[in-house]
Amino acid sequence: MMTKSLKLAIIGGGSSYTPELVEGVLKRLDILPVTEMHFVDIEAGKEKLEIIEGLTRRMVEKAGANIEIKASLDRRAAIANADFVMTQFRVGGLQARANDERIPIKYDVIGQETTGPGGFAKALRTIPVILDICKDIEELAPNAWMLNFTNPAGLVTEAIQKYTQVKSIGLCNVPVSMQMMIAEMMACPPEKLSLECIGLNHLVWAHRAWVDGQDVTAEVLKKVGDGQNFSMNNIFEEPWDPDFLNALGAIPCPYHRYFYQVDAMLAEEKESARDGGTRAEQVMKTEAELFELYRDEELAEKPKQLEMRGGAYYSDASLNLVDAIYNDRKTIHVINVANNGTISSLPDEAVIECSAVVGSWGVRPLAVGKLSPAITGLIHQVKAYEQLAIEAAVEGSYNKAFMALSSNPLVPDITRAKAILDDILRTNHDYLPNFA
Repeated sequence: MMTKSLKLAIIGGGSSYTPELVEGVLKRLDILPVTEMHFVDIEAGKEKLEIIEGLTRRMVEKAGANIEIKASLDRRAAIANADFVMTQFRVGGLQARANDERIPIKYDVIGQETTGPGGFAKALRTIPVILDICKDIEELAPNAWMLNFTNPAGLVTEAIQKYTQVKSIGLCNVPVSMQMMIAEMMACPPEKLSLECIGLNHLVWAHRAWVDGQDVTAEVLKKVGDGQNFSMNNIFEEPWDPDFLNALGAIPCPYHRYFYQVDAMLAEEKESARDGGTRAEQVMKTEAELFELYRDEELAEKPKQLEMRGGAYYSDASLNLVDAIYNDRKTIHVINVANNGTISSLPDEAVIECSAVVGSWGVRPLAVGKLSPAITGLIHQVKAYEQLAIEAAVEGSYNKAFMALSSNPLVPDITRAKAILDDILRTNHDYLPNFA
C-alpha cells in the first residue's frame, strides 16, 4: 500500500479489551508499521480512557516501539486521516447490557446481549451512533477501512453498508474461537485446520472441517457430541445432543445453543440472574478488577485476567485483517460481508458471516453453493428479523420494531413481543432519540 506508516483510530478506546489490541499491534510491528494510535471515548468513559492511555504508554515504552499514543474525547481528531478505524463501543455501558439481559427474562424469554430481544435493544441504541461515526469517516478519512467489532456485529455492519459509503468489515471472535477449540479437539496446530464457515453473525456454522486435506467434519461432530469443550467464557455450556448434531450435519457455533436449546439456556439464565447476577453483572465485577490492575504504574503488559472476559482472540481477529488489507495477503478470514450471491436464497445486500478472501482491494466471500434445509429456515428467519430491526433503528419506527421482535425466533408470541418492546423503549429512553 501507499503509506509507510499507519494510523489506527479506536472508537471505544476505554474498553477493558484495549490492552489486547495494543499487545497485538506490538507483536506485529515488523509487518504493520503503526506510528499512531488514537483512542477515543465519551465523557462517561473518560476515567477508563485515561487508565488505558497510561497502560498503553507503558506497554509501548517497554516494547521500545515508536508509536505516538493519543487519547481524547475528540472523535473527529481521532478519525482524521486514519488508515483503519476500529469500533468497539457499547452505548449505555454494561448497565444497558444488564438491562438487555434482565428485561426479556421477566417475560420468560432468552435474555442475551446479542441475540433475541437483548440484541435487538443493543441494535436500536447502536445503529444511529455508528451511522453518525460513519459521517465523520466519509468526511475526514474517506479511504479508511472501518473494522466493526461492536455487537450485534452483523446487524451493525449491514446498517453501515446500507446507509453509508464507508468501506467496512464486521468481525467477531467466535469463528476464531471455533478454529482454536476444534484444532485442540483434533490435536493439530490451528493453521493445519480449515473450516468452511457460513451463516450469520452469532449464527454461523462450520459446514466442513479439514485437517491436512482430510474431511474431519463427522469426527468433530462426534467429539462435540461426546462433550468436548466447545463453548466460550460468556456462554453456558449446555451439552449437545449427539443425535441432533448427527442430523444437523454441520458444526454449530456456541451461540446456537440459544436457538436450539432454548429451555435449558433460559433456565440457566434465570438461575444466574437470581443467584450470581446476569452475565453483564458478573462482567462488571471482572471489569472493575481489571481496571484496578491497569492502574498499577508497574504493569506494562496485558494481564492474564483479561482472558476471563470472553473476548479471547479479539486482537488476532482484527489485526490479522489489518495485515491482510495492508499487505495484500489474499488470505481467508471469517468476516461479516455483503452476501452478493454467496447464499443464493438471500438478497445480495444482506450481510452474512462467512469465509472470505481479503486483500488490499477488499473482501470476496467464498461461495458454498446450496445450503441444507436443516439450516436455511433459521438463517432466513433471523435475517428477516435483522432487516426489520435495522429499519426500525434508523427510522425510529414502532411498527417495524414490533414486527422485528415478533419475527425473532426467540420471541414466542406477539403479546410478549409488545410487552418486551415497550419495556425496552421505556428503559432505553435516553439512548433512543429516534423513538422519542
